[in-house]
Amino acid sequence: MIQLRRVGPDRFIAALDTVLTIYAAAMRPPPDQLPGRLAIMRNHATYPDFVCMLAEAPEIVAFAYGFHGTPGQWWHDVVRRALRDRAGAPIAENWFGDALEIAEVHVHPDHQGKGIGRRMIHGLCEGRRERTAVLSTHDAPTAARHLYRDIGFVDLMTEFVFPGGYEDYAIAGTSLPLSPLAG
Repeated sequence: MIQLRRVGPDRFIAALDTVLTIYAAAMRPPPDQLPGRLAIMRNHATYPDFVCMLAEAPEIVAFAYGFHGTPGQWWHDVVRRALRDRAGAPIAENWFGDALEIAEVHVHPDHQGKGIGRRMIHGLCEGRRERTAVLSTHDAPTAARHLYRDIGFVDLMTEFVFPGGYEDYAIAGTSLPLSPLAG
């Protein structure tokens, strides 16, 4: 039985080695990128209203986290500026003016397809005061993209390439609160 636990920055940082192992198994990045990803995750834990969901069985098998997006955060600034340039300032303000930014959602491959990601996203969004939730995902027909659409996320931008990157991403958003998690 998978149990979800909502934790704050201290517990997240204490679990970073395990979290990074799950990230590596799920995303299969080049090994030389892992130290940078670790530093980014540690920094994210300092952001306002940081929250993390850990899925345990009893060991940690999945994690998701987010925080309140504010100017001065790299992802927030890059994506908000791009949306403003593509769709106009009012639309960018609507989506990013008061947003929960979901930074990471990863389930170890041995535990995928069991509804854990869906439950973690609902757990992250539950009780949040923000108007919207936003995230980025590969712009491809992946299981993650299907999950986000099924939860209610809509594409805000597609074919988006982050500065210094080369892969296409979709930027997606949904209004909060989410529709209740079915049975």
